[in-house]
Amino acid sequence: MSSISRREFIQLMGMAAAAGLLPGCDSKNAGPGKTGEAAMASGDASMYDIPKFGNVSLLHFTDCHAQLLPIYFREPNVNLGLGSAYGQPPHLVGEKLLAHYGIKPNTPEAHAFTYLNFTEAARKYGKVGGFAHLRTLVKKLRAEHGGDNGTLLLDSGDTWQGSGTALKTRGMDMVGATNLLGVDVMTGHWEFTYRDDEVIYNVSQFNGDFVCQNVFVKDEAAFDYKFSDFEGFDENSSRAFKPYSIKVVNGVRVAVVGQAFPYTPIANPQRFIPDWTFGIRDSEMQAIIDDVRANEKPDVVVVISHNGADVDLKMASKVTGIDVILGGHTHDGIPQPTVVKNPGGETLVGNSGSNGKFLSFMQLDVRNGKIQGWKYRLLPVFSNFLEPDAEMAKYIEDVRKPHMDWLREELAVADTLLYRRGNFNGTFDQIICDALRVQMDAQISLSPGFRWGTTVLPGDTIYMDNVLDQTCMTYPETYVRDMKGSDLKLILEDVADNLFNADPYRQQGGDMVRVGGLDYTIDIKGSMGGRIKDMRLDDGTVIEPDKTYKVSGWATVGSQSPGAPVWDVVADYLRDQKVAKLGKLNTPKIVGAEGNPGIAEYVG
Repeated sequence: MSSISRREFIQLMGMAAAAGLLPGCDSKNAGPGKTGEAAMASGDASMYDIPKFGNVSLLHFTDCHAQLLPIYFREPNVNLGLGSAYGQPPHLVGEKLLAHYGIKPNTPEAHAFTYLNFTEAARKYGKVGGFAHLRTLVKKLRAEHGGDNGTLLLDSGDTWQGSGTALKTRGMDMVGATNLLGVDVMTGHWEFTYRDDEVIYNVSQFNGDFVCQNVFVKDEAAFDYKFSDFEGFDENSSRAFKPYSIKVVNGVRVAVVGQAFPYTPIANPQRFIPDWTFGIRDSEMQAIIDDVRANEKPDVVVVISHNGADVDLKMASKVTGIDVILGGHTHDGIPQPTVVKNPGGETLVGNSGSNGKFLSFMQLDVRNGKIQGWKYRLLPVFSNFLEPDAEMAKYIEDVRKPHMDWLREELAVADTLLYRRGNFNGTFDQIICDALRVQMDAQISLSPGFRWGTTVLPGDTIYMDNVLDQTCMTYPETYVRDMKGSDLKLILEDVADNLFNADPYRQQGGDMVRVGGLDYTIDIKGSMGGRIKDMRLDDGTVIEPDKTYKVSGWATVGSQSPGAPVWDVVADYLRDQKVAKLGKLNTPKIVGAEGNPGIAEYVG
């Protein structure tokens, strides 16, 4: 199907707005399925034309994973919620998500927020994101809503990692891009997968404020040369970075507190940052909020968080004095914030998706030292309908130019839609697992349940760029080793407990480990040690606890593995294949998900 023109798109958006179909909400009309006044008011307006409201506007993005260019990104068809999260955002997919938010099917918004009819809709509406297009949107919103004096641009992290140029420049390509974009305050997660001295240098080159209330320097390292002259280090509190920043917006004092990913040294190699400790630290968060409220006298307190959506929701219910949490990590594009009640009042909790696909726009009416009202839109960044900013486009071209021979190598053609994102194997995950098995002559392969990674449409060329989108990181080395069946089960059980633990504070991020050559059953409502059953090889042979199997994998968080970088292994496999076909998708049989609105069958 051919792409629609810009004029046709604007007309379509106007018709949707007139019908009240664009997702958005406000303080007077904040329930599911309510659009409020944030939807477009006239039939000829663009979806990026937002009426003025209030006196403070917060722009927010997260988890761009160094994607400087427009990309395709398919939302999940499996995002299971259990316990109190059952049936609640972000654990809604497909038609259930559309119904919850009152979004009409077969619209640009339905495409942005769900996986439904993805290939057809992607060809129709085009790619999303891209920093040149994002800058155009940021500049437009800032110009129309008070400029730099009336707006703040916030970033919840996972910005410096995820592409070939980010790896080659050790994140500095993204520091330059966010400086040009005009980010005022950010926090981090994958930022910490560079060496600590590189992190310190990158922070020093960032024009905004890098804030983390929950990152501390170990006592024995406090006098290390790396920290002695580091501007962010506070020897009295042992915090590695400033915990918060005070910004004045139209005369309103806004405190922005940072919450870095709590489990960084567990989910990622501690060897890169051996002297820093992390953690949720909600007691320290409460102390910071109380101190800020008492001594800085802010009118608004905003937390930019990399906790993940469920952890943010729990923190909002426990910690008082936070007005807004704008979060990241779980890559959830949530059309409306959740209003969470706590002993001190209410906190708005939002999450802005990933890969530069969305920009949150929250408008606050702040008077007499408190929020009197608010309006919110999560805006899809359709690159077909936003002119690229020339200065940013030139910056991106210059950053990529030295590496183009590597980045744009044509490896193969996609036979089917290749994607990652969901609780279990995506099709690009399966390509990686197949490559590890074939190229390394293994029976079974394991690949981490990373959420970052973009999408390739059927029939499109798979470039090295696309492989790097899935694999590019600072610990890419592969391995082959013998493992007992009991060890394989223990790995699967451990990751499943991380993903499906009833307590959000025990969920350490990521999705289920991806597998190749292995099938199993998972009881998502089970307990630790009892979720994984009936493990079998692809040919149906039962995995025996005491038998040894040859297993390949990558991305070890302990000691460095000895093998080649995973992108080289996958690239060699694709060069040999020429057409990337899937023989089998090793998704498990799921028990306990019957009727759960967080799972739906894949519809391509």
